[in-house]
Amino acid sequence: MKIATYNVNGVNGRLPRLLEWLSETTPDIVCLQELKTDDSKFPARAIEDAGYGAIWHGQRSHHGVAILAKGETPTEIRRGVPGDADDKQSRYLEADVKGLVVASIYLPNGNPQPGPKFDYKLAWFERLIGHAEALHESGRPVVLGGDLNVVPTDADIYNAWAWRWDAVMQPESREAYRRLLAQGWTDSTRHLHPDERIYTFWVNAESFNRNAGFRMDFLLLSPAVTSRLTAVGVDKEFRGRERPSDHAPTWITLTEPSTEPRPAAASKRANEPNPKRSRA
Repeated sequence: MKIATYNVNGVNGRLPRLLEWLSETTPDIVCLQELKTDDSKFPARAIEDAGYGAIWHGQRSHHGVAILAKGETPTEIRRGVPGDADDKQSRYLEADVKGLVVASIYLPNGNPQPGPKFDYKLAWFERLIGHAEALHESGRPVVLGGDLNVVPTDADIYNAWAWRWDAVMQPESREAYRRLLAQGWTDSTRHLHPDERIYTFWVNAESFNRNAGFRMDFLLLSPAVTSRLTAVGVDKEFRGRERPSDHAPTWITLTEPSTEPRPAAASKRANEPNPKRSRA
């Protein structure tokens, strides 16, 4: 199974690139961000003709998230993170799809900082952390996919010093991301490629041509999904095509879930006390 996240930076303006990518790479599940269109103008028919069912949470000219699934329509669980009934920005969508709980996330950018936009970013991040904890504690196989607008470490950007004042680089943003992972989520890219320079966003074509990028797009996995992870990649070439998004699709592949029952002896041993653990 192949799962991807893609900030399209305008789903209608980038529709040719999106359809090309779907046709050439055939992901099973896709999280989209920055639709930049209201619900009535989401290109559902074109995406359906490409073989994908979709649910979406749009907003005119800004934000917006969607989840696509090959050959079926995801079942919506919720839209918006809990904790602020007055927040109308379209940044979170969650669904049941192909045996997984999948969330498409577009976390606030937060610039300029300091200021109210950065305060909103941190407050929104806190609400996401709270909801993610409940998802993790559910024990279900969960994938959190999206543009989290954070650069976790200096190894995730081409030049940390040049961007040191940006909201995505601030200690508060990085600490929030660290606390999210500390719940037990796996950053799939770093799980398989702990030291490699990998980027998913480039501010313009010139930056892309010299690979001066950022890593801000993530697929975070609950333990039940992490055990199935086999590969991670970035479809960087799509950033170099005509009228592209400033982000490139990021993807993972998973094995199918095991359906074999655990042997009785193994189950019994798993429940027996561990003398070494007891002395720790």
